[in-house]
This record gives sequence, structure tokens and C-alpha cells, in this order.
Amino acid sequence: MNFQDLGLSSDTVKAIEEVGIKSPTTVQIDVIPSILEGKDVFTIAPQRSGKTYSYVLPLIEMMAQQSNHNILIITADSPQAANVSDSFAIFTKYHQTRDDDNTNVIIATPDLILELDGEQKLDLEHVDILVVDDINLIKKQHQLANLKKILAKLPSDKQNIVFTNRRSKETQSILDQILKTPTEIKIDKTKEDEADQAQTAPAGNAEQAVQPSPFCRHTPQIDDEAVEYVDKFHIFGDKTPRFLLFKGELKRR
Repeated sequence: MNFQDLGLSSDTVKAIEEVGIKSPTTVQIDVIPSILEGKDVFTIAPQRSGKTYSYVLPLIEMMAQQSNHNILIITADSPQAANVSDSFAIFTKYHQTRDDDNTNVIIATPDLILELDGEQKLDLEHVDILVVDDINLIKKQHQLANLKKILAKLPSDKQNIVFTNRRSKETQSILDQILKTPTEIKIDKTKEDEADQAQTAPAGNAEQAVQPSPFCRHTPQIDDEAVEYVDKFHIFGDKTPRFLLFKGELKRR
């Protein structure tokens, strides 16, 4: 099984191969086609199994095929938000941005999303794709209450993609609220570290495990690699991502 077999375009596959990745991991094989089909997807997968790429890659394809997507990616902490941003920058290298493309990709933690929404910098009412990565880690960061507030602001008619590293009683009611007859995918714990073993991580280490870190508003640090990738490849023109999140702070693009 290769990436093109999963439904990815030659432009995306070229960028994947360029960073030394030869074949998809188990979670990527299972998740990528379901997302491309527009299904709600609930995936239980261990860390370092390749889950970030399993949703970033098909989202890139959907953005290339149809403009005007509004994608909200909620991460447990800001380092993972920067990792996701790195991944978008790397794998859109050979995709051309159309002048009429008004796609928006917002990648942030729950508390920052609520802050931006309160400042009227986000339009949550028109989100058509939601990614929650990962709901159990969001719980560990004590952000479930904020996640619930965000969900109340989102439209019901959207594609929902949720990841968790384990099932939890505390998150089940929220999962029931988010997901509509989802495709459920469970990756065996033996696949932990599969991405590290089978895929060479590009600069930025987007698939490395991220340890939770406190939301640090007063000492922001810019993720220079994420900015460099976006600038180098002119990713998304000047339209999206509108915000890049780095270690608890916001840089306006």
C-alpha cells in the first residue's frame, strides 16, 4: 500500500517522498480514505503512530479540490499546534494557491480559540471541518469545559474528525455530541512508535511526541521553523493559515 493508493494526489505524494517517507503507517492507511470520503471519523491511536499526518494529508487534498473550506483544528497544547502547522507547510509545497481560494485553517488550543472568538477574530459559525487532536490529552490539560463551549458555537452540519489515545468516561458525552455515526478506527498499542520507525520525520519533527506544556502567555516564543516553511513555500498565499500558534502566543500572518 502506498500513499497514492490512499487517494492522495501526485503533488502531495511528491512532497511526502521528498522528506524521505516511503510508506504510510497503519493509522494513515485506515484514516486517510475515510476523511477523503467526507465521513465522520473517530480514531483511537497511540502516540507516535502517525496520526497527525493521517488527517493533515487528506485535508490538504480536500483544500486543493475545493476552495472556501473553514477548518478548525483543536489541539491539546501549543507545541502540537505548531507541529500541525509545520506539516501543512511541508506537504502543500507543490500545491498551487488559487486567487479565489478563501480557505481558512485555524490551529489552536481551546482557550486561545475562545479568546479569539471573544475578540471576534474567528467565525466559528461557518466551520465545515472540525478536527480534535487529541480529546484525551485535552482532558489532561483541563480544557474539556472550554472544548464544550467551542462545540456549542459550531454548526451541526460539518465533518468531524476526532482522535484519542485512549477511551475515557469523562470524554464520552462530548464524543456523543460531536460525532454522527462515525467510522471508528482502533489502532493497536503495538503500533506505538510506528511513525518513528517507518517514517523519517522532516525538519520540525512534526510527528514526534509532544509533552503537555502550560499555556505561557507572558513569555511567547515564535516557532521559527514553522514561519520559515510558510514563507519559503508561500503556503496558502496570504489567506491561510491566518494564525500560527507558538508556545502559548499568537502571531498574526
